[in-house]
Amino acid sequence: MAVRPLSFFSSGLRLDADLHVPDGGANAPYPVVIPCSGYQGLKVIHPERFARALVERGYAVLAFDYRGFGLSEGERGRLVPQEWVEDVRAAVDRVVGEDDLDSTRIGLVGWGLGGGVVVAEAADDDRVSAVATCNGIGDGARSTRAMHDEATWRDLLARIEADRVRRSRAGRSEITVPWDIVRLDRDTRTDGYVDTELYRAPGFGSGVTLESADTLLRFSPERVAHRIAPRPLLVVHGRENLLHRPQEAESVYRHAHEPKRLIMLEGKGHTEWMFDDDPTFKELVDHLNHFLTTAPALTSAEVAANA
Repeated sequence: MAVRPLSFFSSGLRLDADLHVPDGGANAPYPVVIPCSGYQGLKVIHPERFARALVERGYAVLAFDYRGFGLSEGERGRLVPQEWVEDVRAAVDRVVGEDDLDSTRIGLVGWGLGGGVVVAEAADDDRVSAVATCNGIGDGARSTRAMHDEATWRDLLARIEADRVRRSRAGRSEITVPWDIVRLDRDTRTDGYVDTELYRAPGFGSGVTLESADTLLRFSPERVAHRIAPRPLLVVHGRENLLHRPQEAESVYRHAHEPKRLIMLEGKGHTEWMFDDDPTFKELVDHLNHFLTTAPALTSAEVAANA
């Protein structure tokens, strides 16, 4: 596998990115996969994990940090999924301009919150050939509410309301602990994985603004999922996911039009199995490879016939 820097600009901000390609270049132009991180995600975590798995299967993979994260420019602590949608669109813009990449075969893979982001981006970007979401969200308010008990939910809403006044007066949002918004402590398997694995990444776990929570609660990608058709959608979700509940996947699938496929990973949670050599991760990669290999090969007539 060869890796080269391929930074790009989104809303005038330079985003840090690397393009992972198969060695040799004999089969260029390559189909492209853009894996998109979830909440607090960085390119060095799951995007590079997908790159290691997919490049050996013949894909080029663009891994990048969203604005404000990693080495990308942007306000630290600002985690706005609606802006992340624009970052993914800018990533598509960037790969379209590379000679060794096939701009007619671009797939998006979203993890967690990034699963909702890729649905929203692809809904209005017909350059994307296929979309896959894994352990993603369909509605930010519903998925966040499900993480909280009654007391912490009321407290979060009150803090968001107070922060709106603060922002209107002072122009700045309060920084809070990210886990005040996403309650890891209610999902012990994910909480343990985060503590032992994800905190190894520099910058992981940094504070986020309450404005970020405000925008998350207004983010509902499932409402536009139907616009992905006639391009195909793959939805994969852990049946025992206690962070983003299975109803998130089921709702995205229900809102989407054909062609679509829903796969539930039995007995699996949100992220405890995300290791390169874990059998469940390998199973996920097999599902992605089959989906990405067959989906872009559909002709317009074949898609229309099956829609």
